Amino acid sequence: MDWLTDGEIWAALLSLTAMEIILGIDNIIFISILAARLPEHQQARARTIGLGLAMISRIVLLCSLAWVMRLTKPLLSLASHDISGRDLLLLLGGAFLVGKATKEIHGRMEGEEEKIETKTYPSLLSTLIQIAILDMVFSLDSVITAVGMVDQIWVMVVAVMISVLIMMMFSSSVSTFINKHATVKMLALSFLLLIGVVLMAEGCGQHINKSYIYAAMAFSVFVEILNLSSERRRRKRKALETSLGG
Repeated sequence: MDWLTDGEIWAALLSLTAMEIILGIDNIIFISILAARLPEHQQARARTIGLGLAMISRIVLLCSLAWVMRLTKPLLSLASHDISGRDLLLLLGGAFLVGKATKEIHGRMEGEEEKIETKTYPSLLSTLIQIAILDMVFSLDSVITAVGMVDQIWVMVVAVMISVLIMMMFSSSVSTFINKHATVKMLALSFLLLIGVVLMAEGCGQHINKSYIYAAMAFSVFVEILNLSSERRRRKRKALETSLGG
């Protein structure tokens, strides 16, 4: 029980949990957008199961560290660039994410959202399969980051479980907010498109500092919040003028 008084372990647990939550933001966005395509009574279940799959994926990968580390070894060489198993997974996952985000953006631009009533909803199973595929890709970087920060596997597992539980608590609020505001949903889809391109770039050996990506995303969210606040004030002012004029 010495770990209870070990400040280094607690500091590692807190920092790794925070890191896991940050790395899970794109996962929440992706799950929220996919779940929104389901019937309303299935959306909460899809979000919960999706995040549960993310937790299982990360724990399984953490318990298979030897296999994960082998993924970083070169499998083949293409144009003087060594391609590993991790690179292939990132390329395929990035391509899938770019394709999915592009399709969703195209649907919104063409007004397909307004015709959802006449469409057949995707099945819960097909949605969960898509979530599981991307969970594996998102989990790879998360696990490799965890390995670089902490030595004890149990600390990594606990951090993953805590971070996923926190994400489950807020996933409904995030999903509601994204789906309530059309511009926010388009921004979220743009984030997925950006993340997909970054994954493909990393799969091709072009490392991009994630801090820049998250900073750009945070700034975009800040600007969008200002836009929403301005729009809300404009509507209140217009409603007040209408009521006074009446």
